[in-house]
Amino acid sequence: MSGSTRISRGINEFNSYITTTSSYLAAGTPTNASRLGITEAEVAIWIAFATTWTPLFAKYCDKKNSRTTAVRDQLLVVIDQTVDFDQTNHILDRIASSVNATVSDLETFNIKSGVLKKTTHSKSSTPITESITVTLQPIGGGLVQIKCYTSTGQRAGILDDADTVHYMYAVGTTPPLSADADGLKSGLSTKGIFSLDLGASSSGKYLYIYLRWYDTCYPTLAGPWCALQTTLIV
Repeated sequence: MSGSTRISRGINEFNSYITTTSSYLAAGTPTNASRLGITEAEVAIWIAFATTWTPLFAKYCDKKNSRTTAVRDQLLVVIDQTVDFDQTNHILDRIASSVNATVSDLETFNIKSGVLKKTTHSKSSTPITESITVTLQPIGGGLVQIKCYTSTGQRAGILDDADTVHYMYAVGTTPPLSADADGLKSGLSTKGIFSLDLGASSSGKYLYIYLRWYDTCYPTLAGPWCALQTTLIV
């Protein structure tokens, strides 16, 4: 699941990865990023890593004139920043769990050799059948706390057969018809209690959200989506 296993730490390998993926996110109509639920702000940061990287890598490649320890160290910083950004924002996990993800998407982001490879050695061939029980609690300032329960759990937590909660959501006044509706944002939580910061400007609108139990190592065994959950954002 970790981006550190999908994103190579080797300088030459990372060069190919960041160059290819930054171009791929911006390609297409609508863009691949939009189709996969990656925001414009997140794409801008990803492309900024590539923009910072490119001139440094050019210096690194010139062994005779410009490759120095300082240049190498700067390149390693960009790699670390990219990995940290992915782990904080779950970029690759979200691509892996996207209902719109294609084999090309997974191969481009090196997800196929991680998640998809593992699915061929899955711990079980039986999908999760249990749905999530959910409570939503508006906190204020656009923040909504979400608690997820199993059918037998007295406390919020993750189902034993899962490692995350996968959710699809929208903010507005018109409820989506299904978890596959266009325009929904995707996310993952490794905890049974988590919060969505929807921004103070969302106050007075509604949060519409679908959730399901999910195993990032075995995505084909994901549980069913729960019924649409709705709450007023304050």
